[in-house]
Amino acid sequence: MLKQTDKVVPSEKLPTGHAVLALKGVTKTFPGVKALSDVSLTLYPGTVTALIGENGAGKSTVVKILTGIYQPDGGAILVDANPTVFSVPQAAADNGVTAIHQETVLFDELSVAENIFLGHAPRGSFGLIDVKTMMSKARALLDGIGAQIDPEHKLKDLGIANKHLVAIARALSIDARVVIMDEPTAALSHKEIEELYALVESLKAQGKAILFISHKFDEIFRIADNYTVFRDGQLIGDGAIKDVSEADLVKMMVGRDVSQIFPQRTRQPGKAVLKVQDYAHPTEFDGIGFELRKGEILGFYGLVGAGRSEFMQSLFGITRPSAGSVEIEGAPVQIKSPADAVANGIVYVPEDRGQQGAILDLPIFQNVTLPSLGRISGNGFLRLAEEFKLAREYTERLDLRAASLDTHVGNLSGGNQQKVVIAKWLATQPKVIILDEPTKGVDIGSKAAVHEFMAELAAQGLAIIMVSSEIPEVLGMSDRVIVMREGRMAAELSGDDLQPETLVRHAAGI
Repeated sequence: MLKQTDKVVPSEKLPTGHAVLALKGVTKTFPGVKALSDVSLTLYPGTVTALIGENGAGKSTVVKILTGIYQPDGGAILVDANPTVFSVPQAAADNGVTAIHQETVLFDELSVAENIFLGHAPRGSFGLIDVKTMMSKARALLDGIGAQIDPEHKLKDLGIANKHLVAIARALSIDARVVIMDEPTAALSHKEIEELYALVESLKAQGKAILFISHKFDEIFRIADNYTVFRDGQLIGDGAIKDVSEADLVKMMVGRDVSQIFPQRTRQPGKAVLKVQDYAHPTEFDGIGFELRKGEILGFYGLVGAGRSEFMQSLFGITRPSAGSVEIEGAPVQIKSPADAVANGIVYVPEDRGQQGAILDLPIFQNVTLPSLGRISGNGFLRLAEEFKLAREYTERLDLRAASLDTHVGNLSGGNQQKVVIAKWLATQPKVIILDEPTKGVDIGSKAAVHEFMAELAAQGLAIIMVSSEIPEVLGMSDRVIVMREGRMAAELSGDDLQPETLVRHAAGI
């Protein structure tokens, strides 16, 4: 078993051919944090290399160095074995390096073609943009990745999956030799994920080197040829994916053997805290009814479009229901706004933490205390010492990792952003907490921390609703599970009925 300080000797079983891009002995330090320490990474043509590690392991820093956003403090970037400096992002693009981020910035009011060639559109006479050529090239790029999208359409008219394909086409518009994919399947359905896999295979066949960053081991073992594992800013191991198991990678990632993924819980639900009856919305859901008890974790499962998140947002007062009633501890309540929900002890941690859950430009402590300002104010003034005390209490309980509470939330990893959002609502001392995809985009170590904390909260009597698309998480954490399909409750399962096949059958209407 690996100890936290153990380091795996990198494998000699990597390809021995010509490397397109490599990092050698790279170090990067920020104030109070050593993000990378003497790390190496090698990318080969026609090969998918999976970069694996917990949040805070250094993956994002590596991507920013490879794309010219950051410059290393030490070590070297090698392009075709030649030392190269990526002083600005354009220098990385000029060397054929491009990245497809989990949340790529695109512009809804521009056309598909304009998004693809933004900043490097083909020019004609007098330096003006050659629209005809741009449309032709955009159509060729989209055809090349199998995207049936009209380049003249505005981006706002496309769905999430097609927007993602536009982002891929944009990345390939610079004639890339190295393609970095950072959590590319986070917002895609199962069918769209399969199409992405086919695209990756096509890029491999074209001889492109691919760096694939994912927290999902099924994806890694499906499409990766090689792996590189980082932990705490250090290279822990690398090699051929066929030579390792999932358990091997987990051990390298977290420095310990994760044999029990979900915490053991003593399930003793108490009195009913929340009762929902005949809850309906004109277009999103209908006939939702259930009870939630103290100390209980109630899972909600369903396929994309089942209406789970829409129901949770309505229960939190973001949208108005057309029918139905809500009781808190036996007393009827009217929830017409999120303020009403919080006042009645219901809080909601959304799936989209970047847009709905946190203010990324504010520091951690202000995000955490935002809903609790009344408790830390007096005579119209904030008591700063109490604000820091409250923020520190809840961030420490969640083991949030940051240089300080003054760090802006936008500078945190995805897992730590999630912890800030959870801490913010826990600080209000709620009776019911709704966790919508609580571990989406979170590495296995942080997932375990979130699960442990959920179990601790349930043991303290908090009633928890957990929306999750991950069957192991639903089965491992829930006392009962409500399966939704097409906006309605398809089944309520508990005990021996909680089986993967049963969930899928009800969710798919089989």
